[in-house]
Amino acid sequence: MSESVFTFKYFRYPVIPVKFHYKTQETPFIDALLDSGGDFIVIPMPIARYLGLRLKKAGDVDTAGGTTSLFKATLSMLMGSKKKNAIYKNIQIHVSGRNDIPVLLGRHPIFEDYEITFKKQKNQLILKAINP
Repeated sequence: MSESVFTFKYFRYPVIPVKFHYKTQETPFIDALLDSGGDFIVIPMPIARYLGLRLKKAGDVDTAGGTTSLFKATLSMLMGSKKKNAIYKNIQIHVSGRNDIPVLLGRHPIFEDYEITFKKQKNQLILKAINP
């Protein structure tokens, strides 16, 4: 992690801009939903295909939208912006077999690395590094 405090503006849902890297491919910045109910980072299959990820079957899970297959992969993620960011290298993520979900940032690693404050009246999400 290179930055110790991030303040993100959001409307309706707590989202954080992220960019994924795998080998020579990278995504543009994507608004990822901060998901306290999820254990890990989950991306939809189209992003995995775009990046050319090597996928390993992880099993099937029941979700609010029905049962779906999950796959594991490893990639790098930049959180924040070009100027102010935190980089996670070679992190394990999960890929949903569904195409209709947003990118989800679960508890690992974001909730383990940051104290998170929601300031709903100001539409702000503040992440303060636990060990800067």
